[in-house]
Amino acid sequence: MADSTPIAPVQGIHHVRITVTDIARSKDFYSNLFGREPQIDATEHHGEPGAAEDPQRFYGGCIFAVEGQLFGLRPVAAPGDRFDSTRVGLDHVSFSVATKAELTAAAERLDAAGIVNGGVTSLTGFGMSILSFQDPDDINLELLAPEE
Repeated sequence: MADSTPIAPVQGIHHVRITVTDIARSKDFYSNLFGREPQIDATEHHGEPGAAEDPQRFYGGCIFAVEGQLFGLRPVAAPGDRFDSTRVGLDHVSFSVATKAELTAAAERLDAAGIVNGGVTSLTGFGMSILSFQDPDDINLELLAPEE
């Protein structure tokens, strides 16, 4: 990517989601930390077949709204696994773009650059579309736009 044209006109970070080993324990901890329950809670789907891979069921996790920012939990880590700050590891970081047209243009730029991506995916009923791809360390990144 030699030219200076950005892949997408990123406006900021939309949300951060972390991977956890025990969703009930983590949901309780963060509910207490933030002083509120999750804004989106799909933990009832945790353990259902395919839920861990399904964005429509929020991967069996939950999302907190905190002062205009979103923070999510995804329960897919192996029991007993622990975070290590010296290793690569987030579930993903999501960046906002203003329109779905910008999201589509970003997908085209990623394709042109040879960067594998998941294409633009509409999340039915949530009013948004996403475009997922990995950074050079294979950390999951996402661009998100409102549905138009």
